[in-house]
Amino acid sequence: MESTVKALSEHFPCREKLIRQLYRFYGAGDPFPPAIYLFGHTSTGKSSILREFLPHLGVTKHAFLNAIECYTNKILFETIINRLEGHMPSADNGYASLVSADCMRDFVGQLQRMDAECGYVIVLENAERVRDMDHNVLPMLLRLPEVSGLNISVVLVSDLPFEKYFIRTGLSPVIKVFVPEYSKKDIVVIMMEGFEKVREELRVNLELMVDGSAKQAALSEEEIEKRVKVLLDLTSGFYENYLNIFLNVFFKVCRDLKELQLVSFECFQKYCEPVLDGSIAPDDVTKLWRHISKTMKLSLSTIYMRMGNINKELLRPTSESAESLEQVQTMKRLAQNLELPFYAKYLLIAAYLASHNAAKEDKRLFMKNHGKQKKRLQSVNAKAKVSEKMATQLGPKSFTIDRLLAIFYAILDEKVGLTCNLLAQISTLIHLKFLIFASGEGTIMDGSARLQCTIGMDFITHIGKMVGFNVRQYLCDFF
Repeated sequence: MESTVKALSEHFPCREKLIRQLYRFYGAGDPFPPAIYLFGHTSTGKSSILREFLPHLGVTKHAFLNAIECYTNKILFETIINRLEGHMPSADNGYASLVSADCMRDFVGQLQRMDAECGYVIVLENAERVRDMDHNVLPMLLRLPEVSGLNISVVLVSDLPFEKYFIRTGLSPVIKVFVPEYSKKDIVVIMMEGFEKVREELRVNLELMVDGSAKQAALSEEEIEKRVKVLLDLTSGFYENYLNIFLNVFFKVCRDLKELQLVSFECFQKYCEPVLDGSIAPDDVTKLWRHISKTMKLSLSTIYMRMGNINKELLRPTSESAESLEQVQTMKRLAQNLELPFYAKYLLIAAYLASHNAAKEDKRLFMKNHGKQKKRLQSVNAKAKVSEKMATQLGPKSFTIDRLLAIFYAILDEKVGLTCNLLAQISTLIHLKFLIFASGEGTIMDGSARLQCTIGMDFITHIGKMVGFNVRQYLCDFF
């Protein structure tokens, strides 16, 4: 057991505690717990760890399925049986299931015919979708060992807390296991594991530049060899310094490991360019930061929009004015192609204003009769900000749903009631990753959630122009 835990812990850094907890449930030789609810933020390794862990349990059979795909009881029951028995519907068998299970009685009957000497684990991802199924599905899934006589366990995997969605009374007890988000230190450790892979991808990209096939200027073979040599001499310490710089910018806005890995590689290519051509020394952190800051600012404003190809085009070495103009045009096209409802655009503007203005300034910004403000020397000096200290440069701050709606109603000319449709549009913006939870995830309706706006200044400016709203006029940084 200890060697397996060690091997899995090396494969999943910073998750040894969760792996040991799973072994206490399934690897100690005792009967399996009837049900476990494994929950936590997206991209925290829940499903990946289970997929690597369960095959190490020997005689245990397991089935992975997604509740989104199993949208009827029949599909859910038959998929569980098929995967536990190793049956795969295909063209050879006419895509037929191993058995027919139209209702809960058929499903339980099929389970009772299975080998009682074997252990079974059912992993149901996006488990919150079970609440939309028949009322007897969830209670029965939590009692499968009792009704089937098997050593069987159901692992419900979700991003949401159990109490928020499964509030029915009379349910069997469930073991709840929370998987915390990765800390900044954890993310550095995990991403450092991929240093060799990142360096190899950069080497391949450099070799493609011999004939200009990578949409960049062709380089001579001698220059390519020289840059590859410099690349191979780069140490893990150089990459770790880059990751710390990168996370100082992005960690406050995005904690999704997959997104961070994707964007960090795009930025790292730009970060390495002056080092590879010899214009900046690898240990000159200050110059490297000045070189990469513009790239990171652009990537930060498009982090969840998967605009990697557009970013690469914008960041090719061109004149400053041409690059800025192209960036503005790209943001304009993106904003115009974004088919958001009218009120959703105003909600997005309100969210940006809430993220980049202090709450104490709301009265002065959004109320007509806010009174006169005395101009003291202290306040004048406070407004004389350098660019690095402007709120729009420091990154978004969190805000409450109540404050978001207050700003929304203040900037909207027409009167509109607070309806379910309006609240649903906030959920849509969260789903699109234009807004993210800072705390209180999944609690939009009770108003306790705190959100952050992830989009950039250029993008929101064009959204404002589409609805005839001057965003800069309501930002403290610009007056």
